Amino acid sequence: MLETSARLLRLLSLLQTHREWSGADLAGKLGVSGRTVRRDVDRLRELGYPVDAVQGIAGYRLGAGSALPPLLLDDEEALAVAVGLRTTTGGTVTGIEEASLRALAKLEQVMPSRLRYRLQALQRTVVRVEPGTGRVEPDALLAISDACHRRERLRFDYTNHTGGQSRKEVEPHALVNFNRRWYLVAWEITAQDWRTYRVDRLDPRTPTGPRFEPRDPPDGDVVTFLSHRLSSGAWPFRATVTLHRPAAELAERIWAGMGVLEAVDEHSCLLHVGADSPWALSWMITSIDTDFTVVEPPELVEQIRNLARRCTAATPAANPAASQ
Repeated sequence: MLETSARLLRLLSLLQTHREWSGADLAGKLGVSGRTVRRDVDRLRELGYPVDAVQGIAGYRLGAGSALPPLLLDDEEALAVAVGLRTTTGGTVTGIEEASLRALAKLEQVMPSRLRYRLQALQRTVVRVEPGTGRVEPDALLAISDACHRRERLRFDYTNHTGGQSRKEVEPHALVNFNRRWYLVAWEITAQDWRTYRVDRLDPRTPTGPRFEPRDPPDGDVVTFLSHRLSSGAWPFRATVTLHRPAAELAERIWAGMGVLEAVDEHSCLLHVGADSPWALSWMITSIDTDFTVVEPPELVEQIRNLARRCTAATPAANPAASQ
């Protein structure tokens, strides 16, 4: 009986690993006859596992049932799921924390001690940063993702960064989780152009609209497009700054969403950057740690001059008292 139970678990693990198995391959993996495989498959079905027969290869595959059966995970898979659940408890989706904690508690309860120790060590050393504003409702994510998958127009009420409200109709392309916020990248019907929308600021309306033919993603892919929009297009203060080093040398210093580099020649490049204040622009530009030239906007020029005066006044040569 113990040998049979162990073989059933091994069979279940194999079925969960690959999409389809031939009966002969399963028999070879388990070291049993094809008749034994058929009998073990029947036992799994009696236990509620939806094992489907595959025509053409005389084989089997694990199908989707009406309830979630127990899953068999190897060590790496179990740790990956546990880390993902722990991360989700501090995530940006409203209401998912409690379900994540319940699932994590169940997983930790059946973990071997060696895995539980590794997980606890990870939890003790990782510092979590709690999300601020911008948490989204699961229903909104599901409605948007469903419209993207079905290629159906989406209508929603939208509140912009100034509090203004409007109604939008778009062809939804993709959901992007970027810098701890959720964004929808879509083709707006009225503007006839690509747009990005923060999901925490929109309220989907039902039903969805007619189906549409998908378009090629902007800028080659939605992540590049979103990075460009966040770095310059949507901010009240924008600037283009000449950096006196080649773009290839500075690319690693430009984080996602900070700005967009444009190569000029072998000695310089342009940085297109945006922020909510001249002060924010100034520290972003100076953080790159290279010589630069800024021409506009006037607010940024004045901010850089103020920063230069403040830094000069802080040096010992300008302030003898500071060196004593």
